[in-house]
Formats: sequence, C-alpha cells, structure tokens
Amino acid sequence: MIYEAYLSDPIVKGYQTYLKLERSLSANTLDAYLEDLAKLLNYFHDAHLDYKEAKLEHLQDFLIDLSDIGIGSRSQARVISGIKSFYRYLSLESEIKDDPTELLETPKIGRKLPEVLTVDEIDNIISTIDLSQPQGQRNKAMLETLYSCGLRVSELVNLQISNVYMEEKFLSVVGKGSKQRLVPMSESARRAMELWLLDRNTLDVKKGNEDYMFLNRRGARLSRIMIFNIIKQHAELAGIKKNISPHTFRHSFATHLLEGGANLRAIQEMLGHESILTTEIYTHIDMNRLRSEILRFHPRNR
Repeated sequence: MIYEAYLSDPIVKGYQTYLKLERSLSANTLDAYLEDLAKLLNYFHDAHLDYKEAKLEHLQDFLIDLSDIGIGSRSQARVISGIKSFYRYLSLESEIKDDPTELLETPKIGRKLPEVLTVDEIDNIISTIDLSQPQGQRNKAMLETLYSCGLRVSELVNLQISNVYMEEKFLSVVGKGSKQRLVPMSESARRAMELWLLDRNTLDVKKGNEDYMFLNRRGARLSRIMIFNIIKQHAELAGIKKNISPHTFRHSFATHLLEGGANLRAIQEMLGHESILTTEIYTHIDMNRLRSEILRFHPRNR
C-alpha cells in the first residue's frame, strides 16, 4: 500500500477520492494506482524534489531509475498510466499550471497474447473434480460458470444468488466501473449451480454472506486467491502444463466463441469490454491458431 506519509497529504487524499468516486475504480485497481504513485513520490522525496514542480526530465529520470532496478516495459507502461492520471488530476484541480506528463512516452511493448485452453483441456480439468468431496459440486459450478459465462474472477466471487435467473438461464453481473451486464448461462453451468445450491443450503452461512453464490466451508465468501488455487490444483491433476489462472477460462470462452463464428461485438458485450479494441486481441489469437494450422498441414511447409 501507499506510504502513510503520502496518505496524509490532502492532495493525495483528494486524488484517492477522485479515483474512487469519479473514476469508479475497483479496490484492486485503486490500490495499484496508489502504489505506483508511492514509487514516484518516494523517488521525489529522495531527490529532494516537490512533485508539483516536476518537469518532463524529472519523470524521464524516474523511468530510467525503474528500468535500472529491473522493472520491465509492461510494468513501466502501467506506472506511466498512473502518473499521467495523477498529473491530470493536479491540472484539473489547478494545483499545477503545466502538465509535465503530456510528452511522456510509454515504452514500446509487444502485445502479449493470453494463454488459452482447448475444449478438451477444460473438460479434463473439470473431470478431475471429486463430486463426493464436500466442496466438489461448488468447484464444478464455479469452473463451469467461469468458462460458460466468461466472468472475471472478481465477478465470480461477488456473484449473488439474487442476480442468477435459473429459468431464463442468464446472470446479471456487476463488472468494472460498477457496470451491469446480462450474460447467458449454459445448461451445464445452470445444472451445476443448481446442484451446488443444494449443498450450499447445508452450510452455516455467516452474517452478511447470505446472498453470495459461492462460499467456503465456514459459510463466508470465497477470496480470489482461493479460486486461483483451486484452478491450479485441478490443472495439475489434469496434467496441464500451461500457466493458467481464473482469467484463462475467460480468454478461452472468448476464443472458442470467435472460433465458432460469433460476432466480435457480441463477444464484447458478453465480456463487458468498454472498447472493441480490447476484444480484438482474440482475433490475433485466432489468426495465430490459423497460422499454426497452415504451417502444420500445408504441403509447401512439410
């Protein structure tokens, strides 16, 4: 987290409120912005510089310092995004006259394509779940929902029973920026969830967790890291060597829809992407798959 000394700064406190209320950032994204800001403010403190007096060259020196300690281009790009946000806020609040980040360049980074599972690999992972175990049905329902609905892990842990419409087979999901969207639910996910609810009814649910769909053995909402660990465990049991996470199921959901002929705009809506550019990464995945097939089967490549 950001250092306490910086949190007491009225301007930083105002920026924190701005991010939370006006930008509607999630708690995790807010923490990331503040931690990156702390890196910059700590640098200025050591260099005896006032952040309000910062010039472009000071910020460039800061980025060189990040590079020197081994922070890569992708992480630097994220830090720069946070810095630019902070100085835009200072400019909006008339705390500075000129924004020193206007000419600050983001380092060139290649677009990293996400890891994707095949349909067989997803089936193999789910088949390793022992339904005779107390949490087996819950785990199956979670993985079926991740894959068939393309949810973010934060959307899964916050999914509420009151937002699941079993007969209509769709979920009402609250995504990034508190934006709500409707997502169709597959028959396999619906059935797995219905069976999990039967097991869930036997739990002693803790106060305040009554409406959360997925709970741990103590009747409390699951954490993101618990879901990550569950997926890692079952991937290992299935003998899958890929580096996967809950987000891999979301990537696989989108990729398989595209491969099946789904419209990119429809995929954008189901994923809750604000920009179609974010969704277009899956066209690159599909083209990579097509290229590998050509290299494998075309007679000129044999």
